[in-house]
Amino acid sequence: MAEVTIAAPSGPLPGYLARPEATPAPAVLVVHEAFGLTDEMRRHADRLAAAGYVALAPDLFSWGLTIRCVAATMVALSRGQGRAFDDIEAARSWLAGHEDGTGAVGIVGFCMGGGLALACAPRGGYGAAAPNYGDVPTDAEHVLQGICPVVASFGGRDRYLRGHPKRLESALDALGVTHDVKEYPQSTHGFMNPHPGLIPRLTGRLLPLEYDPAAADDAWARILTFFHEHLGTAPRR
Repeated sequence: MAEVTIAAPSGPLPGYLARPEATPAPAVLVVHEAFGLTDEMRRHADRLAAAGYVALAPDLFSWGLTIRCVAATMVALSRGQGRAFDDIEAARSWLAGHEDGTGAVGIVGFCMGGGLALACAPRGGYGAAAPNYGDVPTDAEHVLQGICPVVASFGGRDRYLRGHPKRLESALDALGVTHDVKEYPQSTHGFMNPHPGLIPRLTGRLLPLEYDPAAADDAWARILTFFHEHLGTAPRR
């Protein structure tokens, strides 16, 4: 496990890299939620490395004050272009050429990162995408043309994303894209990540965040099974 720096169009992009025991291995890009590159995001990268993937979690908020970065990233997500997209593409390209990699790259994201993962996946270079409780655009069938296979997870008690799972599944059905979209009835937004400290209090009733270990474990099992099928795994030694 190591901190790395990647050359990106707008300047150096730091990130957290987790390597598997056996290489060469396929790679996975981990796109963090709106709270930034937290220890939980690093643990997600570690989990992927333990499963046999070269995992990179870039810090999309490294270039300025967090609030400013969050706002700029949200604007980029709504427009489909901007620094966040440039940084993610730089990270994907770096992973695709990594000395420990096979050239295959997947992408996984959470909340804001889930929306970014879904938006980036149709742009090419990915073998599979795992957007978790990410925003699905209203014109999904148009926006997602050319997308790779998708495994997605949502919370049934997520008031912010009501109707999004069905919207995504309908679009992927229409596009003939292999997919596994699942909604966990009792889970809220952010159910795959523990959110310690003030975060749940700050989001409050507007966007309840409750970690659901059982649903999170099931979602990860589906992601790893899906990635194994569409990205492959590292050879065992």
